Amino acid sequence: MKEFPQFMKRPANRIATTSQATPRVEGYIFDGADGSQMAFWTCRQTAASAPHAHDFEEYMLVVEGCYTLIIADRKIPLRAGEEYVIPRGILHGGEVVAGTRTIHAFGGHRAERAGETSKTSRG
Repeated sequence: MKEFPQFMKRPANRIATTSQATPRVEGYIFDGADGSQMAFWTCRQTAASAPHAHDFEEYMLVVEGCYTLIIADRKIPLRAGEEYVIPRGILHGGEVVAGTRTIHAFGGHRAERAGETSKTSRG
């Protein structure tokens, strides 16, 4: 597979650009009953993710490509099939290679959908 299935990419679940830490990335969000969220991102161009932190844990899995996580100047390359848990409050960013697809689970509300008003700040 080179793309997430169409049912995962419905326009109603598209993440607003203001909720993205990485420029020019395509993302979709799904909400858990407890306020947690799952996001599916596809990066079509090589880009850098702005440093940011969350008030909750983040789990990430690289489905395809490579995402280099940067925590405290330490570069952690994650390739397809590799996963990582980022503790809450940890400043992190990254570098993503064109064609990379990732799945993220957040222990809280991470992103707004396009057209929604902000519930929380991006983090």
